[in-house]
Amino acid sequence: MNTNIKNEIIKDLIKSNIKNSNDLVFFKRRIAKKYKISCPKNIELLKWYYSYLKEIKEKPSKHLEKLLKTRPIRSLSGIVNVSVLTKPYPCPGKCLYCPIEKGIPKSYISGEPAVERAKESNFNPYLQTQKRIKMLKDEGHQTDKIELRVIGGTWSYYDKDYQLFFIEECFRACNEMNLKKPKTKNNKKQKISIKNLKKEQKKNEKAKHRIIGLSIETRPDYINEKEIKWLRELGVTMVELGVQSIYDDVLKINRRGHSIKDTIKATKLLKDSGFKVLYQMMPNLLGSDLKKDEEMFKEIFENPDFKPDYLKIYPCAVLKEAPLYKIFKNGEYKPYSEKELINLLLDIKKEVPYYIRIQRIIRDISSEKIMEGGVKITNLRQILSEKMKKEGFKCKCIRCREVRENYNPKEKIYFFCDRYEASGGKEMFLSYENKDRTKLYSLLRLRIPSDPILKVLKNSAIIREIHTYGEITPIGKKKIAPQHKGLGKKLIKKAEEITKNEFNLNKLSVIAGVGVRDYFRKLGFKLKDTYMVKILK
Repeated sequence: MNTNIKNEIIKDLIKSNIKNSNDLVFFKRRIAKKYKISCPKNIELLKWYYSYLKEIKEKPSKHLEKLLKTRPIRSLSGIVNVSVLTKPYPCPGKCLYCPIEKGIPKSYISGEPAVERAKESNFNPYLQTQKRIKMLKDEGHQTDKIELRVIGGTWSYYDKDYQLFFIEECFRACNEMNLKKPKTKNNKKQKISIKNLKKEQKKNEKAKHRIIGLSIETRPDYINEKEIKWLRELGVTMVELGVQSIYDDVLKINRRGHSIKDTIKATKLLKDSGFKVLYQMMPNLLGSDLKKDEEMFKEIFENPDFKPDYLKIYPCAVLKEAPLYKIFKNGEYKPYSEKELINLLLDIKKEVPYYIRIQRIIRDISSEKIMEGGVKITNLRQILSEKMKKEGFKCKCIRCREVRENYNPKEKIYFFCDRYEASGGKEMFLSYENKDRTKLYSLLRLRIPSDPILKVLKNSAIIREIHTYGEITPIGKKKIAPQHKGLGKKLIKKAEEITKNEFNLNKLSVIAGVGVRDYFRKLGFKLKDTYMVKILK
């Protein structure tokens, strides 16, 4: 299609006074008929729209941008997620449920969006990062605040030189996003060093696309003092632990290779070092049952040895590429029915505390890949939402309460402080919410550690997370949204008061992502051993 036709379509779009998504659907059908073309996707219309505005030198309509944005929820949590997959590499685990596909990191399979993007880029971290950012921008999302998620196999088992290469390339990709020609490094040994990583991190502090958080996936038995120090050098702020179950007998049957003691130890080490902790849990494992799974989630919510900050629930699915498939075919394993799984997830949502975010409730695996065993629902979260409405209850998890697009500047907000014991330390979940706690505007996780292993955190309280929700507001700009309204600063002030007045500590440390170090400098914090530290007067 030539540029003139595209411009005519956009002129028509601007004149059509489109008010909602239904109007947009009718518009697309009309122009498809008029120009004898297939209905353009939102991403195409948005691209043509920006191109036309650039030509006539006018600013975009916020209303049209919002209508054309693809999957707006991707940036309604205040950040955008960029997932980057590592190369195929041996894994120490021999788990029954884990799929093994040639040319892909263990536990991942073809068809998953992140896997397909990685394959297209030959697993190059630089190209993956830039392509994903560009894709999000083309879909209409602000991309200056990036939560980088490194996925694939067991990260801590990978060669340290490769880890260094991978993370440096991700930072460099963000720093060089506006370059016309990517400068990829094919040889991992080419000028890769901790010194160069620090240079890229320093650049990212003021870059257009800042990495404000960085997470990796690993096993509980690979977390120790040495690993924690290394993760901080890389800039990691959150660790996804493959916990799967808290029952040793279930772990043993599924050949997981670690014990529940490893999970408890890893959780404590990570929290006392300021990391956010995410548990990947797998109900319906071989050797478990509905009652046991329900009790398992109650246990991780109530037992101080656990209490993760984030949760991913990946119900066990039978994949042909996994050893479990043979056991299933022999009739020795029976997956939950759709009804059983939905009822289990509803019970979990009824029990979840205010301070936990249920990040995901099912893997993004094509239903065609799942064999006869396992639920094939792709819109499970939507089904649960409808069920909760019918039953008249609301999930208290962070994700279900985020304010997102429902921000009302006139609505009164209140300060809350939830206190709980966890992993030998004291946790305070500070937040600004509406009166009935159905809208969460901003949060801060404050910890008084029991026994920090890092010298910089001795005699210090730790801010493990601070986050303001709602649509992303670009750095340095104002907008009708919760971000940049001072809520974060108020929570930090509250944290300082609690640290000094209640616990008689004069030091507050933050496990700040590289991209938000400047924010904390303006509040009197200074960089020390990868943490932002402030001496309280």
